[in-house]
Amino acid sequence: MNWLLLIIAGLFEVGFATCLGKAKETSGSVSTLWWVGFFICLSASMYLLYRATLTLPIGTAYAVWTGIGAVGTVLVGIFLFKEPVFFWRIFFLCTLIASIVGLKYVSSSQ
Repeated sequence: MNWLLLIIAGLFEVGFATCLGKAKETSGSVSTLWWVGFFICLSASMYLLYRATLTLPIGTAYAVWTGIGAVGTVLVGIFLFKEPVFFWRIFFLCTLIASIVGLKYVSSSQ
């Protein structure tokens, strides 16, 4: 259950990074809505990370949380913000995913 909370927290991290990017692109009331989304996602992400770390090792949980956020944010950047895609970027993204899976695999907590 705590791993599920951690994954959801990582997805909310992607959400707040996406909202931050969209808020930068807009102005006025639209920008305000993106900022509200940013703070909602930020709060949810931090709370779920906290809940997950009640039973998971903090080092592992934090690394997985930031890894999910990093991978998700890169993918959002590629698909939503039209950031460049090239071999080395995808290669290192795959190594990051492998590292996240590896941390989950070697973690002693369920």
